[in-house]
Amino acid sequence: MSKKGAKAIRILVIILMGLTALITLLGGIGTACVAWDPVKFGPTMAVLKPYQWLYQLMVITNIIAAIVAFRVTFALFRHEKWFYTGALVILIVISALAAIQMIASNALRGNSMPNDFRLYLTVFTLAVLLLLRIPGVWNKIDWTGSAGSLGSPATPAGLALILGGALTLTTAIWAGPSHTINGYNLVNELQLPLLTGGGAMALSGMALLLLSRVRIPALSFKRRRQRSTNTTMIGER
Repeated sequence: MSKKGAKAIRILVIILMGLTALITLLGGIGTACVAWDPVKFGPTMAVLKPYQWLYQLMVITNIIAAIVAFRVTFALFRHEKWFYTGALVILIVISALAAIQMIASNALRGNSMPNDFRLYLTVFTLAVLLLLRIPGVWNKIDWTGSAGSLGSPATPAGLALILGGALTLTTAIWAGPSHTINGYNLVNELQLPLLTGGGAMALSGMALLLLSRVRIPALSFKRRRQRSTNTTMIGER
């Protein structure tokens, strides 16, 4: 496998982990509406009232899981050694949470979208990570570069933020069909935070991509000093 191919795979994993974390966070926040006041959203959601405790638990656990998933994504970006084990554990947890919510929603109201998409995305990301353990692939990718090094590429994070921002900004479109009751799109209840958060992510991603292409004098000096220090240490050995 070429270096470009190995780098592309690492970028893909970072993007998938970032999107999985984002979708999990959006799922947790989106469920909050019906978890605390299902009657407000018509008879279709009112059937969930006796099971509010379950959906409230789903909100809390999904948000916590999303935060952990974001941390794991950052660990991958920073070459931290524990990222793979952490990624497998949190993806299994998110898959279980999504499956429980999908089964419950289908049984109670006959529909569980867009939660189904969250389950499919998480399982796909998990499958990709498992396939990466193939020796011919795993050994070709630089997973263990110096942790927290200034040379860590900003491109994967930038792409993940841009895609995540686009996904957040268009939530009303892809989640609207399953969240429209009596002609009203329930996603509109969260339109302001979705637009603000999505816009911030997209702009941050663009900034990271720009910074990854622009040589910043201060950072370049630190990188050269770091390489010089490493070379000196190797020479002393």
